[in-house]
Amino acid sequence: MARILITSALPYINGIKHLGNLAGSMLPADVFARFKRAQGHETLYICATDEHGTPAELAASAAGQDVRTYCDEQHVLQHDIGRAFGLSWDWFGRSSNPPNHRLTQHFCEALEAKGLIEERTDKMVYSIDDKRFLPDRYVEGTCPHCGFEKARGDQCDNCGNLLDPTDLINPYSTISGSRNIEVRDTRHLYLLQTKVEQRIRDWVDAKAANWPALTKGIAYKHLDEGLIDRGITRDLEWGIPVTQGGLPRPGFEDKVFYVWFDAPIEYIGATVEWSEATGADWERWWRTDKGADGVEYVQFMGKDNVAFHTVSFPATILGSEEPWKQVDRLKAFNWLNWYGGKFSTSMKRGVFMDAALEILPPDLWRWYLTANAPEGSDTAFTWEQFAQTINSDLANVLGNFVNRIGKFNESKFEGVVPEGGELGPIEEKLFADVSAQLAELTTQMEGIELRKAAQALRQLWVLGNEYLQEAAPWTAIKTDRDRAAVVVRTALNLSALYARVSAPFIPFAAEKIAESFGDPFPPTWPTVDAAAELDRLTPGAPVGVPPVLFGKIDDAQIAEWSERFGGAEA
Repeated sequence: MARILITSALPYINGIKHLGNLAGSMLPADVFARFKRAQGHETLYICATDEHGTPAELAASAAGQDVRTYCDEQHVLQHDIGRAFGLSWDWFGRSSNPPNHRLTQHFCEALEAKGLIEERTDKMVYSIDDKRFLPDRYVEGTCPHCGFEKARGDQCDNCGNLLDPTDLINPYSTISGSRNIEVRDTRHLYLLQTKVEQRIRDWVDAKAANWPALTKGIAYKHLDEGLIDRGITRDLEWGIPVTQGGLPRPGFEDKVFYVWFDAPIEYIGATVEWSEATGADWERWWRTDKGADGVEYVQFMGKDNVAFHTVSFPATILGSEEPWKQVDRLKAFNWLNWYGGKFSTSMKRGVFMDAALEILPPDLWRWYLTANAPEGSDTAFTWEQFAQTINSDLANVLGNFVNRIGKFNESKFEGVVPEGGELGPIEEKLFADVSAQLAELTTQMEGIELRKAAQALRQLWVLGNEYLQEAAPWTAIKTDRDRAAVVVRTALNLSALYARVSAPFIPFAAEKIAESFGDPFPPTWPTVDAAAELDRLTPGAPVGVPPVLFGKIDDAQIAEWSERFGGAEA
């Protein structure tokens, strides 16, 4: 069996994530991790909260808390909500924890030893009243090109021109509104990406065959446009101190590393946290000189994170010239939008993870977001499509099949797997069809084609309903009990099979089905030999009837949720 390392993009600390964040990284990573574990592979799924940077400071200030207390609370909240959604992380760490501090400092020193770190003087906007330098997004003013009065320091949303904060007319701090600002010199460390550009391109060339088109397109776009040297420090209070335990740097005592320098390093840092908590060996997952060359590393993320993971983080790893494991497969996702627009907390548009669980069980969200994963293009959420997907796929197809056959078996065969009867042509056809569909499902899961995998799984559920409709055990029972027994036994075996193959997608419902059959959970992934897989239940063994697995969504609920969270008009 292989060793599979899985990471999903780190959710930022400032608040509960919306469904788009879930759909674009953490959920697909979980589906894949559950699949790989079911196949028997040694699988490690790592995630963490990304806690540094100006937004964390501002969010803490808005909440009336110091930033450490704010991050402590938000980490627990995000962990608990993720677990409630069934996210099966092996470890959910924190970028503010000591391992990431040590590793970030180590990488900076390793890069400097290779001549890839340089001190430079920058000119930045300083707010005298806020007593801080202001990053681009925290400076606004009048656009010098079109006169728009709320242009940001990096771009004017009105005319689209890229800007520098020093370009703005009458600039002000978005933190306090103060116009008491000035441009000051400040020293920063730069990672000389230009010196490793060819190495990065060679690395991308070697890896790109295993990447989807979206990932490759973004990586080559940034390479073709030409890399620039990148500042890796900031004038902030919250972050990993540049001088902490490392090289002495006069003038850098009050600076921290840029969040996008330390955040990807936290994949390793979180694994060290896991190691320290469990006694496991983290190096066999991350150091190729300690066995990590035998690991397949798979990353999941939204398209906005791809450049950092295909260019900037590789610059850190390659530039260090140390034997670190690098990503093999990078699965990128487009946006899940809200009726064609963006999710917005301030405008009460869209569902966030905590609110989602208030109104519906996690499996319903997991199924919809996987079956409609934004893989090939952006995907728009609508309440109408959501309801149609849940009612059709889960309630009418899977739920109906499992409950229908369970209740029939309970009433006609005393709730045990019936004995007797011989397989007929209809069962042989079913075995062929199920074998083909299991092969298709497994292929799509291996390829991390989640929408196609969900389609293949739904077709497996459909095969069961079609079989029941054609075999009609309720008719056979009247004249040929043995024939009815064959059909019911086959259908019960199908139900047990459905628990096994559905578990990566809808683990809570799958566990209820498995419990009804006394099957272990989490389950093992089946072979493509349907004849064998549909002959696992022992005749005479007791079989329960699971509770109603999925309630239907009605028009009144859609209207209520549209009012609460926004709909087409929003």
